Amino acid sequence: MGDIALPLRRPIHRQLYAQVLAAIIAGGLIGHFAPDTGVALKPLGDAFIKLVKLVVAPLVFLTIVTGIAHMRDMASVGRIAGKAFTYFLAVSTLALVVGLVVANVVRPGDGLNIDPAALDTGGIAAYVDKAKDSGIVPFLMGIIPDSVFSPFVDGNLLQVLFLAISLGSALALAGARTAPLLAVLDASAQGMFRLTALFMAAAPIGAFGAFAFTIGKFGLGSISNLVGLVATFYATSLLFVIVVLGLIARAAGFSILTLVRYLKGELLLVLGTSSSESALPGLMAKMERAGCPKGVVGLVVPTGYSFNLDGTNIYMTLAALFIAQATNIDLSIGDQLLLLGVAMLSSKGAAGVTGAGFITLAATLSIVPGVPVAGMALILGIDRFMSECRALTNFMGNAVACVIVSRWEGGIDEARFSAVFRDGQFDETLAAMPLEQDAD
Repeated sequence: MGDIALPLRRPIHRQLYAQVLAAIIAGGLIGHFAPDTGVALKPLGDAFIKLVKLVVAPLVFLTIVTGIAHMRDMASVGRIAGKAFTYFLAVSTLALVVGLVVANVVRPGDGLNIDPAALDTGGIAAYVDKAKDSGIVPFLMGIIPDSVFSPFVDGNLLQVLFLAISLGSALALAGARTAPLLAVLDASAQGMFRLTALFMAAAPIGAFGAFAFTIGKFGLGSISNLVGLVATFYATSLLFVIVVLGLIARAAGFSILTLVRYLKGELLLVLGTSSSESALPGLMAKMERAGCPKGVVGLVVPTGYSFNLDGTNIYMTLAALFIAQATNIDLSIGDQLLLLGVAMLSSKGAAGVTGAGFITLAATLSIVPGVPVAGMALILGIDRFMSECRALTNFMGNAVACVIVSRWEGGIDEARFSAVFRDGQFDETLAAMPLEQDAD
């Protein structure tokens, strides 16, 4: 490919991450000083999330189908999937253990002395009902869509993955006879990336509205009585990203802090919208342009969004033990190991469900004896403030996973990889260019 020519850096006010950051600050100020106005701005954030959801399913579908079809070697598809799921299982389990250990050391729930019978469970009823539909069997049955179109209508990412992997495998097995269809799908994928880029121009507006609503609706003071749990969760997640993911990244030959700088625009977008899904298209594009093979990106990133939820896993064990401590319930080592095992399963069973963090917690507590599900009412009011941290940690976990599996596959474009992770000179302008231009 030759040396990568770096374009001149655009003025900071024209860079998306700077615009999103300014929008978050402005939204926070409006939400704090004019809360009614902040709440009224909620439709801006909702509209942007709808725009993103509009393109996520077809974009993931096209990326996976074309990535697998171009491989032609089904053995490599199975190998990549196997490596990805091995990594997901190991690291997500480690995240659960980290949450469990920190909860035992810090004990954020001690001293609250809450009587579970006195809690108002009306607010968590809907989550408990959804949790009843989670679990391994309903999860497995829910993977298969009712029709070819239903995954796109419902926005069910797991069903999109199933359909895309199936079609991509079929095209790879069929060989050259499917070349015309594959050409159409390739062109469609490029069109979807362009459409995504157009929608992303509205990211500052969406982040502005979403953050103004969050601060205006809940206010910073509403979490003062539970600030210890929130602070513990943020500190634990930061520790996990810097230390655990940092060590994994170093073993793969790159710095986690360099990766954070490279993905700063997407991270700010996740922070502003409280949704890692909003940055999914950008993450896939940047990972591919950083040298990760298209096939690996297409398989690892979307599946990671369902199966590699490090932030959600930390939250689950930390929140479960907080509830037990707050209600003066002493869990034995055996009880905590049971909680860990159930959480490992339920975190997969609720994958892809809206509000998965809170729903998965409800599913876990409904199975583990001793910890009252009613205790979830304690954290319902502050869950919104922890969702940003869950989303950011999940996002970083999947970015690292993509590079790790790419490294295991030995398919990384070393020139691009060095430009991003070793030289730190991979400019955002180049990251926005289509791959065909990059190769010229």
